[in-house]
Amino acid sequence: MRQILQYDAFLRGLTVIFCSSLQLLVLIHIQHIHFIHTFILLFLTMMIIMCRKGTLLANNALALIAALLLALGEMAGSFEMLIIGRFIIGMDSGVSLSVLPMYLGEISPRHLRGSIGQVHSIFICLGVFIGQVLGLPEIFGQESRWNFLFGFLALPALLQLCVLPFLPESPRFLLMERRDEAGAERAFQAFLGRSDVSRELEEVHAEGRAQITQRTASVLELVRKRSLRWQLITVIVVMSCYQLCGLNAIWYYTNGIFLDAGFQPTLIPYITLSTGGIETLAAVVSGLVIEKVGRRPLLIFGFSAMAVFFSLLTVFLQYQDRFSWMPYLSFTSILLLIASFCSGPGGIPFVLTGELFEQSYRPAAFMIAGTINWLSNFAVGLLFPFIQAGLINPVFG
Repeated sequence: MRQILQYDAFLRGLTVIFCSSLQLLVLIHIQHIHFIHTFILLFLTMMIIMCRKGTLLANNALALIAALLLALGEMAGSFEMLIIGRFIIGMDSGVSLSVLPMYLGEISPRHLRGSIGQVHSIFICLGVFIGQVLGLPEIFGQESRWNFLFGFLALPALLQLCVLPFLPESPRFLLMERRDEAGAERAFQAFLGRSDVSRELEEVHAEGRAQITQRTASVLELVRKRSLRWQLITVIVVMSCYQLCGLNAIWYYTNGIFLDAGFQPTLIPYITLSTGGIETLAAVVSGLVIEKVGRRPLLIFGFSAMAVFFSLLTVFLQYQDRFSWMPYLSFTSILLLIASFCSGPGGIPFVLTGELFEQSYRPAAFMIAGTINWLSNFAVGLLFPFIQAGLINPVFG
């Protein structure tokens, strides 16, 4: 089972890294990519040209194609369809996790930017929880029904295709990159629900006047810009910690951890529901307090608390065979660990990436952040089983 999970994590990490890498290649304007299929190259180029909203709409095509391949793979007797489906859904994830936080940051008023940015994290947590519910044995968690669970991937894509066309484009994108002041004004009016948006327009104009460059900068230009060096280092460090803090090891191998902690296999699917629920609750609380507490205190608190609960989990797993009540302490540590992550580190890195860079450098910053994010995710999913085999319980310390 762990070999299967390891391969699944490897494939998931490989596909999203491939997607983020393709985005980087297009943004840097690399001309000679002979090994990339023409359709994929043209599709990603269109997503850069089509703006934020258009990119999200087009990205749903990847989710629908992946859902069909994954759901029909068993019926067709083709494992190749499953592999290709995983590959495509990884591309979809790489695109959406770069474009969606950028879109949310650009449509948000300044005093609510942190809270609205956390909505992204909240719905990721909610998606995890819904997946856990649908994976219960009474629903789709059986060998004869797992293809329906894959088919469920199409529903969020269809919902977004029905709703997103009625939402305006990013007003900052319209005003600063398309020079469409009338369109930006209408977008602000739609988002804010009032006719007088002169203050917001002036804020964007001021940001535009302060920009170093008026065109969208490439990744190489961002890397070479000395005045943005510390912002870039901050995003790279925070995004690396987002994945390397160890929470994904908990998610990927939760069932194995609970088995090692002494829980009955039949109870584990229901026990994991509590992890998704506490994750969603912590993300909601973080979204409510982020504007009052601030980004930095929440990040420091979240990572510090995770260090404490990882240490406790290591101790509890070490002595779980000696005391019958020790597995319950291990379970409590996992819940508190997840809550600590979602209280700040789970969503703030995406908010910071949008806030630390001006409009012209923001797409390149999200490309770099996304690549670092998924490279770190890939490393955790691939290397954790070997680390766990070598260290056993102290692995979490």
